[in-house]
Amino acid sequence: MTRPTTSASSSLLNPWLIGVSFVAVFAGVLGWSYWPTLLELQRQWTVEPDYSHGFLVAPIAMAFLWMRRDLLPVQQIHPSLWGLVLLFASLLLRYVGVRFSLTPVDGYALIVGIAGVVWLLGGAALLRWSAPAILFLLFMVPLPFRFEYMLSQPLQNVATSASCYILQCLGQPAFAERTTILLNEQQLKVEQTCSGLRIFMSTVALAVAYGIAFRSEWWEKITVLLAAIPIAVIANVSRIVITGLLYQFYSDEAAKQFSHDIAGVFMIPYAVLLFAIFIFYLNRLIPETQSVSMSEVVHRTRTET
Repeated sequence: MTRPTTSASSSLLNPWLIGVSFVAVFAGVLGWSYWPTLLELQRQWTVEPDYSHGFLVAPIAMAFLWMRRDLLPVQQIHPSLWGLVLLFASLLLRYVGVRFSLTPVDGYALIVGIAGVVWLLGGAALLRWSAPAILFLLFMVPLPFRFEYMLSQPLQNVATSASCYILQCLGQPAFAERTTILLNEQQLKVEQTCSGLRIFMSTVALAVAYGIAFRSEWWEKITVLLAAIPIAVIANVSRIVITGLLYQFYSDEAAKQFSHDIAGVFMIPYAVLLFAIFIFYLNRLIPETQSVSMSEVVHRTRTET
């Protein structure tokens, strides 16, 4: 009586053991191939403050998979050779990234390779299920320089104009000249490193994470994503205004210490706080609706009549 049970259990376990073995092998090969890329990404997360959030991206992506485990299409998972297409594209991107020393392209190749392995081992159903987590990995790759410049320039201009306007509203003799705020004898230079790109990237990543973690309506996700832009600007403008006020009413040393040390630590938590306040307001503004099936509507109508 025990032999059929043992054979049945082994027949059930064998496919999963084989699948786990394949995943382990492909993950090991992918990790070994892209190990230099991972080291370079880790270096940029450490050196460049704009991308210091990169350390958190992979753990958060893993958390997304765990949160979506109830949606895993177990019955539809099967290998698909179409995954080789993405793996081939990953190799081409990696060649371009290594050949021309383009770290962002090499990083994107890693993400495409991960998607290819998922498609190859689990098919299109598994790829669709894991797509939000895989796409979120894009936040761990630094932007190409051209796109980074295209983002930082408008952020610099908006931060300079808004900060100067607020200082003027507070009665301070502020005057904006390009990306420099003239404040009496002081010059507040809103350089590219102070453009707010770090806060912008972190806030956008937070908005995307919120959209993935909470299964809300599509319009709510878009609203939250768009709100990340003014939230990042407000956080950066607050830093510049406080720095200017410290120059005016305290000392140069206090202003420099706040701008380079204190603000660097507290601006991201401050942006997160602003984001949380916006989410709270949005939830209070738009009450949660409950979906009701047609049969329930008919039943309630009959009960009331």
